[in-house]
Amino acid sequence: MDHTPSGSCSRALRTTIRGRPRPQQGEAPVSSDHVRETDVVLVGGGIMSATLAGLLDVVAPDWSVTVFESAPEVAGESSNAWNNAGTGHSALCELNYTPAGPDGRVDPAKAVTINEEFQVSRQFWAHLVRSGLTGSPKDFITPVPHVSFVTGEAGRAYMRNRHEALAAQPLFGGLEYTDDRAQLESWIPLMMAGRPADQVVAATRSTAGTDVDFGTLTRLLLDAAEARGVRVHRNTRVRDLTRGTDGRWTVSVQDRVTGERREVRSRFVFVGAGGGALPLLQKSGIAEIAGFGGFPVSGKFLRTRSPELVGAHQAKVYGQAAVGAPPMSVPHLDLRLVDGDQTLMFGPYAGFSPKFLKAGSLLDLPRSVRLDNLASMLGVARTNMPLTWYLIQQVLQSRGARHQALTDFVPEADPRDWELITAGQRVQVIKKDARGRGVLQFGTELVVGGEGTIAGLLGASPGASTAASAMLTLLRRCFPEHIEAWRPALTEAIPSFGRRLSDDPALLADVLADTAQVLELNR
Repeated sequence: MDHTPSGSCSRALRTTIRGRPRPQQGEAPVSSDHVRETDVVLVGGGIMSATLAGLLDVVAPDWSVTVFESAPEVAGESSNAWNNAGTGHSALCELNYTPAGPDGRVDPAKAVTINEEFQVSRQFWAHLVRSGLTGSPKDFITPVPHVSFVTGEAGRAYMRNRHEALAAQPLFGGLEYTDDRAQLESWIPLMMAGRPADQVVAATRSTAGTDVDFGTLTRLLLDAAEARGVRVHRNTRVRDLTRGTDGRWTVSVQDRVTGERREVRSRFVFVGAGGGALPLLQKSGIAEIAGFGGFPVSGKFLRTRSPELVGAHQAKVYGQAAVGAPPMSVPHLDLRLVDGDQTLMFGPYAGFSPKFLKAGSLLDLPRSVRLDNLASMLGVARTNMPLTWYLIQQVLQSRGARHQALTDFVPEADPRDWELITAGQRVQVIKKDARGRGVLQFGTELVVGGEGTIAGLLGASPGASTAASAMLTLLRRCFPEHIEAWRPALTEAIPSFGRRLSDDPALLADVLADTAQVLELNR
């Protein structure tokens, strides 16, 4: 994630940041009345800001923190359970994280990294539960097997190679492989019913997988933050960011209900506004954002609430993307648990909208084009014609074509059982490579500027699942002089902090056992 030059904190942040009294047990939380000064501003009420607020409470509980969310409620965009966030990405089943080389060998490196990062999130969530996070862990995380599924001889050869590469990694212990139809009928009965008897099939399964409702988790985190004194302002849009000569940021905000405008000064700003992050970072004027652009992609899913269908598919199953399709288009049939109800989602079906947020403006994309990123964006347009053609095909796709894609997964699917829903917007990162050419990046990017006084997160997948790891990276880069002092608290909250679980089997075993027990994941 760290691709931009490391930022160091300004002189203002090298000093001890002013604290304020925290509410004692039994007292009402600090009022959300207007403030003019705060130590930290978090822009956006999603999982990234919520996670950073939680980490700051671990390492710097006396810092004052203010959150601005433009929507009436938090977790309404990318963190919403129906807006692409929540599959619990841990690379157990996502095939785009395990590419095969020309010789057929599978490189497990990216999958291992993503799984490491997901384990960091699990450790932090376990810490929060121990600390009294409201509700049961089952409100936001539940055990669900993760399955990878392919067809054809080439697919089976790839799956064997993938299993061989991953099974040797400690983080993927217990990963099973089969090409036996009887075994698959027990793993994924809904997908095997009606499948041609002569079709070659193969799959891997991990029973260590989970489903995560990041919408609920975000709300729990921010409710807890408010209870300890963090001010969370909803219906409040950040209009501008300006850095003063003293190094502090003036954050200009507007109440979307009353229209009132005001300014808040802060020593540090995190822009975790999903698709809205790029325009705000551009307004900040930091040099580090020059050359960055965004490519928005919308998505749709087919969803069913049929008890019969849901009961026959208790897993998350990922397949292979079509030839020429982008990584974000990998088809999958997911069991989801949202607000206590089980459903199935199949997709995604890609689309195009110039909006950077689901509730954004049709002018988001054109407004983001500037002289410093024009070459990058034009370069991507020239070199990504297959993606452009793929999106055109998806936009023009008929209901029948969508159903045909579903029947590749569920041969006996009845279109009357499925409804089409619109998911959230993803803004893929466009940046310059080492040769100055524009490239489209399917991942996340942490941009740090203003001598470490401002940071923003751009991009999409794996996103929410690796929020804790991403925010730890932010702490390292923006507050390097504090990290050693913070290490004991961080290690208490996240035992693997500063270490790789894949290099320490004993620690890995302890972490997996502990988080499974605390998060109630033992079956």
